[in-house]
Amino acid sequence: MKKIFILAIILFSGIVTNAHTQGEDLMSANNGPDTVKIGAYIISVHDINFHDKEYTIRFWLWFVYDNPDFDFSKQLDIPNAKTIEPPEIIMDSIDGKAWTIMKMKCTMKERWDVKDFPFDRQHLKVQIENTLFDNTLLVFVADTKGSQFDDEEAIDGWEIENFKVLVGDNSYTTGFGDSSADNQVFSAFKIEMDIERDAWGLFMKIFIGMYIAFLIAIVSFTPHPSELEPRFGLPVGGLFAAVGNKYIIDSLLPESSSFTLVDTLHSLTFLSILMTLVVSAISLKFVDAGKEERALTVNRYGSAIVVASYVIANIIFVGLALR
Repeated sequence: MKKIFILAIILFSGIVTNAHTQGEDLMSANNGPDTVKIGAYIISVHDINFHDKEYTIRFWLWFVYDNPDFDFSKQLDIPNAKTIEPPEIIMDSIDGKAWTIMKMKCTMKERWDVKDFPFDRQHLKVQIENTLFDNTLLVFVADTKGSQFDDEEAIDGWEIENFKVLVGDNSYTTGFGDSSADNQVFSAFKIEMDIERDAWGLFMKIFIGMYIAFLIAIVSFTPHPSELEPRFGLPVGGLFAAVGNKYIIDSLLPESSSFTLVDTLHSLTFLSILMTLVVSAISLKFVDAGKEERALTVNRYGSAIVVASYVIANIIFVGLALR
């Protein structure tokens, strides 16, 4: 009888223990993924390289969390970075939670929008993820109050606008070898900002050669239509100068299938120089025909039309780029 009583106690204890364990598992499932408070402070954005489609960014990154399994010094990933230098890491605790601070330096890849260069406006984004835990185990919460950028040193020659930090999900359409999963979704922390510059100084630097080439070409309107050498030599020289200027600017920009402001203004210059040659050719034909007065009239009105059309078209296209 005593043995039966002891056996009953053991069975009852096992049932209670199992129920308690199941209750803990249910509570853990209901609690959902662990949250990580994350923020960033931008130190600098520099080495902006349009041709290689990249830029360098330096920033402080911090994490506040409870789960001891999280190790952001080893589990950090920035998917849109070309290279990530080994960070400086400070590990501490705050309010009973783990506190990791990292000083990052990354070379980021970027699809530059150069349609309106040099009056372009660019949107930069840095996306940060944990490489080990998906969004069923880890969810980021943005520290929007603490996330800022250095007003004076963050970027030289540009203005930062619409700076913000936010969180979201990044879905990968693969199970990474897990045949039971069609995709993996990770919580992502994003740093986003728009950068814009006062580009008039740069505009004059890169286009001054083109405009001088056009001025050289229209000087050919001043000699008499019968003077072949200056009437045709000056525009051809200006054309070569404009072509050289375009090659120099193109070497600074990425390849683009769209027609940019640089392409538009240079094409307009090429066409205007061609029209200069056409006016000279028509004037010369009238001179050869003995109609000198008509040749001078064609030269006068033709030069006015070419110059006025060129100036007005430049104002229009540059104005559209500034919008």
